[in-house]
Amino acid sequence: MLESAQAIVDEHADLERQLADPAVHADPGALRRLNKRYAAIAPTVAAFHAWSGARDDLEAARELATEDAGFAEEVPALEARVAETEERLRRLLLPRDEDDDRDVILEVKAGEGGEESALFAGDLTRMYLRFAERAGWKADIVDATDSDLGGYKDVRVAIKAKGSAEPGSAPWARLKYEGGVHRVQRVPVTESQGRIHTSAVGVLVTPEIEEDDEIEFGPNDLKIDVYRSSGPGGQSVNTTDSAVRITHLPTGVVVSCQNEKSQLQNKESAMRVLKARLRQMQIEEREAQASAARRSQVRTVDRSERIRTYNFPENRIADHRTGYKAYNLDTVLDGELGPVIDSAVAADEAARMAAVADGS
Repeated sequence: MLESAQAIVDEHADLERQLADPAVHADPGALRRLNKRYAAIAPTVAAFHAWSGARDDLEAARELATEDAGFAEEVPALEARVAETEERLRRLLLPRDEDDDRDVILEVKAGEGGEESALFAGDLTRMYLRFAERAGWKADIVDATDSDLGGYKDVRVAIKAKGSAEPGSAPWARLKYEGGVHRVQRVPVTESQGRIHTSAVGVLVTPEIEEDDEIEFGPNDLKIDVYRSSGPGGQSVNTTDSAVRITHLPTGVVVSCQNEKSQLQNKESAMRVLKARLRQMQIEEREAQASAARRSQVRTVDRSERIRTYNFPENRIADHRTGYKAYNLDTVLDGELGPVIDSAVAADEAARMAAVADGS
């Protein structure tokens, strides 16, 4: 641990020297990359100094305790401080998801359950929008297809941090665990007999692309179609062909956008989503092919697997991956999603620490 921590401390000092070089400031791309890495490892450097300082204090107290009993009384508290700072340092030294400081595109799609599923897709979308607001992020609906009763057949939301996010607090670091099937149990508004129905909604989360990402297309890779925007029930809400559908022929990925007023804006939004999806596919393919690479137990849950249940009659929310359960569904849907996500973060962290221990 000491060797890897010292390497990060040395890297931090080197980055500090580079950032002080005026020549670096002439290259915005290089400056952005250096600042990003500098901010990412700063907490680890601080934790290393805290641990090192606590260890030095403990060693000094033990030496002085042979001459002064008063110092011996301080030893237990200092031992606890060393253990605490060492644990924090170990956690910060765990292999890190390189995308953790990225923004995200979050997609919610109605599944089994017809209109009830679409209504719940709307509930989940509002939950994420409120959670983003509480986190101080900016959230914009990029594209949406409304259902007849006011929900969403599918909706895409771009969620961005305002400024530089602290490590572990950016949109991808928090929302990446939301991908999967979300199950709801409640009496639908369309149910006249008061019976509880079970419906499902799919959530897909992808990290946003950045300027430095290289997502290239061949001359015949894309098929772009334009059409008129439509509203609930399929009725036309636009007299011009402003909606855009882009098909990436090599993979079959299809993205459509119709919320913007112009064809150009819809095309830009669709390309943004398409690139994010393709980049995520590339990452998952590399991870699958690298037999030595370890993937988080939480993140590798199959997307078709149910990850969470929202039970309205019992006001209960349960995460099936982490064992989290609480009876405050109403407040969770109002954006208080933090404790649920914290349980996924903790499970992921525990799995990574176990993997490091197994490999040591």
